Amino acid sequence: MMVMQGESAGTLPPGEVRAAGSNGPTDTAARPHSGRGGRRPTLAAVAEVAGVSLKTASRVLNDEPNVAPQTRAKVQEAAQRLGFRRNAVAADLARGGSSRLVGFVTGDLANPFYSALASGIERELRHHGLQLITTSSDEEPERERSLTEALVERRVGALVVTPTSTDHSSLRRELDDGLPVVFIDRPAQGVDADTVVIDNRGGVRDAVTHLLAHGHRRIALVGDVSRLWTFQERRDEFVATLRGAGVEDPSRYVRDGAHDAELAHAFVAELLAMPEPPTAFVTANNKITVGALHALRDRVAAGGRADVALVGFDDFELADLLDVTVVGYDVVEMGRQAAALAVSRADNPELAPRLVVVPTRLVVRGTGEIPGPGA
Repeated sequence: MMVMQGESAGTLPPGEVRAAGSNGPTDTAARPHSGRGGRRPTLAAVAEVAGVSLKTASRVLNDEPNVAPQTRAKVQEAAQRLGFRRNAVAADLARGGSSRLVGFVTGDLANPFYSALASGIERELRHHGLQLITTSSDEEPERERSLTEALVERRVGALVVTPTSTDHSSLRRELDDGLPVVFIDRPAQGVDADTVVIDNRGGVRDAVTHLLAHGHRRIALVGDVSRLWTFQERRDEFVATLRGAGVEDPSRYVRDGAHDAELAHAFVAELLAMPEPPTAFVTANNKITVGALHALRDRVAAGGRADVALVGFDDFELADLLDVTVVGYDVVEMGRQAAALAVSRADNPELAPRLVVVPTRLVVRGTGEIPGPGA
């Protein structure tokens, strides 16, 4: 799926405005058309109504100079009467350049995290006269590859990608040719490029240290797909922090593969059913946190105690009302930074690849402060 964001949303395929052309229609395919009957009005139709050549009509509608004011007025009046809409993408491509569209390949459009990223990207691009196309890979490497190829074929002005693939060498040629490509949330594999990531290790370290300070030793981590770099970073820091605190077998309560709230619910319920269940949880993203909250609620509804602590990675809507302690950060600013890197890369292609690390903060609200057995 591809979703246009910006002030003048439109379709991806180039339309009919071209800078070059004959002095008039020469065959039936080029005959003027009024736009009635379900077809869009053509440039040839505008030229005929205005009584000018196809090339002159194209120059007027592409806002090129050196056209007599009277001729310009005639073409504009004809275009308005026919309901002709200029295709900016086609106009840019006709000049031999790239379009003013920027492609964003997200991991999952259903996740509010990616919506916030897109918002930050779009806000920054707007200041530069650029627009955003948002697509979703659904965390499938093959889909990510096909989407990036499709956007490159359409000559987008820049690419922002949340990578799920483990090999991005196919983009090396585009990078070498000067296409601005920024990877966000996770670094690329196989190429060096501008990247914006979260301080995953620092955020998890703060969460685990916080739970240890409240008397917890049996701490669980429920995470996303194991091949994702973000989960690998969070898992490795989780294990290292517990090991540094002298906790034996720190991987005992680590579970991965919880790509949605339903799977997270099942994993948390399974962990709570162990003979020695964890007394606290770190959940590795917002969807997993929601699933964990449902599992903890079900435990209490079944007569269990409400004494399990939880710290979620990612803030989310209603987390403050539910008193959920989280590792938070500015997602919109993260998107804005990625867009700014893309714009500056277009202005200066010779810059060395840059890395921006977005800081995290522990937001204390209640669930992470439930005391453990060692408090």
